[in-house]
Formats: sequence, structure tokens, C-alpha cells
Amino acid sequence: MSFHIVVGAGATGIATALLLAGSGERVRLVTRGGSGPEHPLVERVALDAADAAALTEAARGAATVFNAAAPAYHTWPTTLPPLFRAVLSAAEHAGADYVMLGNLYGYGPVDGPLTEDLPLLATGPKGEVRARMWREAEAAHRAGRVRVTEVRAGAFLGTGAVSWFTLLVEPHVRAGRPALVQGRPDVPHGFTAVADVAAALLAVSRGDRAWGRAWHAPVTNATAQEAAAVLAEAAGAPAPRLAGMTDRELTLLGLTSPLWNELWEIAYMTDRPFVVDSSGIEDAFGLKPTPLEEVFAG
Repeated sequence: MSFHIVVGAGATGIATALLLAGSGERVRLVTRGGSGPEHPLVERVALDAADAAALTEAARGAATVFNAAAPAYHTWPTTLPPLFRAVLSAAEHAGADYVMLGNLYGYGPVDGPLTEDLPLLATGPKGEVRARMWREAEAAHRAGRVRVTEVRAGAFLGTGAVSWFTLLVEPHVRAGRPALVQGRPDVPHGFTAVADVAAALLAVSRGDRAWGRAWHAPVTNATAQEAAAVLAEAAGAPAPRLAGMTDRELTLLGLTSPLWNELWEIAYMTDRPFVVDSSGIEDAFGLKPTPLEEVFAG
């Protein structure tokens, strides 16, 4: 019986593994420490996924390798290339299909809605490395070495999600406190529920038309203020009070963790509209974004 490899046990990796297992498919979940959910069809494997030889051995016989790995945010320019190249190599040598979880950083600043056919013109190091990892995988696909596709998600929402919204807004709104956000809270942004990302990863892995291109996961385009209002209603909290963070406030926040210094690179996502068109995956695979009311009620 075939199985699937899922690399990474963050919120999306776990959701993907459980969705596969829930449909009766065996999963080998690969993390450094062997963490992950307990499920009779999920085998947790302690393995450094950057070790291409070890990962290839673990992937032998796998139908699909799902890359949901999420190294520390501020380390992406140095940690993503060796890790993603190892996962790509393992999928190729194991004869498995390769499904990548990506994001929207690779596009850089754009005018108008983001569509999958836009060029990848990232202006910062994290966006550039994301674009480069996709181009390398796409080249392997075009060379006939491995079937590849990528699902690009918006800002994560939902159980276990980590994003600027879940870190800067959600805990304060739930507690009835004012929240500061980078940029403007009144401009629309593309949000993706963790469960919708997992559903998208499975959908493209099962569709012959998915390979050789990227897809946007289902998104809800909303302002931070609108999303916070839905969250407050679901949590029984007071009406949210959001304000834009000053440069000085973001600088001071950066003194507490290197994570926050990385927000300067993606200021263009929050100081003007950053709207995502996910009609491609919705039309091709019948997927729809989960309403925010349901996401925050979970």
C-alpha cells in the first residue's frame, strides 16, 4: 500500500497529514524531533529533512511528498535553499510527486489582484528565495525529472496558524485590548484558513491538470479591521480597536525578537491593498474559502 510523506509539523503540515489519514491514506510525517498528531495512519519520523539521502530513503515507495516545512522566519534566505533542494531531490529519487506549500512573497509589490500568471519580482530576500525555490522545482518538472506543483497561501488563520494577524491582532482582540498592526488596518489583504490550505494541497496532488504550475489557495480578501470584527463577534469580545503601528513602534518591537524586524520587507502587503485572486483553484477543483465566521469559531 502506498503512502505519502509530509515534511513539517506546523499547523498546515499537521492539517495535511490528518486530512490524508482521514481519507484512509497512510502518512509518514517527517520532523526533526518526530513530533506530530497521534493517528493510526500517521507514522511520525524523526529526521532532518535537509539530509537528502536520509529523506530519500524515508520516501521510497511514497506516492507524494508534501513540503510544508517552515524554518524560523528570519532564517529563510539561508535555511530554505538546502532544505527545499533536499526535499526536491528526495521526491525525484524516490519517484514521488512533489507538492510544495508556498506563499505570496515571491510576487513582490503588485498593482491589482494577484494571479498565478504574474511574474515573480520579489524585492526582498525572503521573497527572492521563495521565488528561486519554485523556479528550481519548476525546472525539474520541465526536465521530466519529477512532477511538481505549488500551492501559495495568504496570511494564515485558524487553529495553530502563525501570521501577522494571529500574532499582532488575534490575542489582543480576544482579550478586548487595542491592537497595533503593521501598515493600515483598513486595506484589504488575502487570508487563508489552515484547513483550506490542506484541502488545496490534497486537491492538486490528485489532479492531473495541477502539475507544472502554481495555484493560489482559496482566500478571503478582507481588511484587518473586518477580520478582527468577525473574530470579536465569534469570541464574544468587545468591538475591536485597531491602529497602524508607527515606524518607531515597529523598530522597538524588533528589539524583542528578530521575527519582527522581518516585517519591514513585506510592508507593501499591509500599507496598500494586497488582494488575491484564487478563482483558478476554486474553478478547477471546486474549493471555496471557509467563511471567517467558521474559521474563528473553530
